[in-house]
This record gives sequence, structure tokens and C-alpha cells, in this order.
Amino acid sequence: MADPPPAVAGALKIAVVGGFGAGRSTMVRSVSEIRPLHTEETMSTDALVHDAGARVPAKTATTVALDFGRITIDEHRVLYLFGTPGQERFRFLWDRLLSGTTGAVVLVDTRAVADAWYAIDRLRRHGTPFIVAVNDFGGPFRSADEIRDALALAPAVPLVEFDARDHSSSKFVLIALMDHLRTLGLGHGP
Repeated sequence: MADPPPAVAGALKIAVVGGFGAGRSTMVRSVSEIRPLHTEETMSTDALVHDAGARVPAKTATTVALDFGRITIDEHRVLYLFGTPGQERFRFLWDRLLSGTTGAVVLVDTRAVADAWYAIDRLRRHGTPFIVAVNDFGGPFRSADEIRDALALAPAVPLVEFDARDHSSSKFVLIALMDHLRTLGLGHGP
């Protein structure tokens, strides 16, 4: 049997997780080199009232299964990005999406830092290394130390700030994740 092409042999599955409205779909869209697959649907009236509430009033669509994108790092490594759904009722999909994941990015919305707890818990249960990326939506100012304390993050877990709408900023987050995986002996090479 022939060896698979290098891009496939060096494929890394990366999860983009976080609470409702934290920017998962936006990040995957902004950084993907291919037209991303997304499963966004118009939110129901019930979802608009219970999920979006006052915090995300302009949100009219939500991911109901996953977002998928791809970014090539070099001739030997490709990242496949899997964005999880944010609504509680779709959390049953998370364990399947996290299976086989090399690493993850936990998105934190400064207006609802505690919403990241579920994601961090799932990743810890799966033994998946992760970094935390703060996507500031103009909520109350929270210092890096306040966010670390609120999420009980170990000092070794990188915490970065970014804007999910910006390609370069989202790319910076993935570089930080790759650096973290490399320090852990993961991530396939330099």
C-alpha cells in the first residue's frame, strides 16, 4: 500500500470550542483557506429568547452540528479545524467531534467567561491539550489573571487575546496552539 500524500500524513485535527456566541464559526471562516463547511441555521424564537438573551441580541443564526475549515501550515502539515456547536442542546455532538483531536482552542467571550467551563471540562476529560483565546466583544474588562482565575487555568496553559473576525489574528491563535503542542512533544515536527 502506498503512503498517503504528506499533507494527509501530517493532518492534525484541531477543535475550536467555547460557549454560545464566543466566535467559533467566525474564527473558522476567517482563517480557513478553503470555503468552510458550516451548519448554521436560523435561530428559533425560543432559542433567541433562551440562548441569545440580552448578551447576543444581533445573533440570528447558530451552528447546529459543526464548522469545518482547513489551513496548510507547510508541505507536511495541515490543520483541519472543527468548530463545535455552542447551544447546550447540541452538546451531545461534542464527544464525537473531540475524538482524535490533537489540540484545541477554547474561545472565551469576556461578557461570559464562565461559558468556557464546559469546553475546558470536556477537553480535560479527553486529555486534549488546549490554549485559551479571549475574543473581546467589548464586555467588562478582565485581565489575563482574572480570566485565568475564573477558569482555574494552570500557568502552562497559554492565554492569548484575538479578534475572531480577523484572518491574521485567528492565524496567530493557531500558531500559539502549534507552539504549545510542540512544547508538549505533539504537533509533528518543527
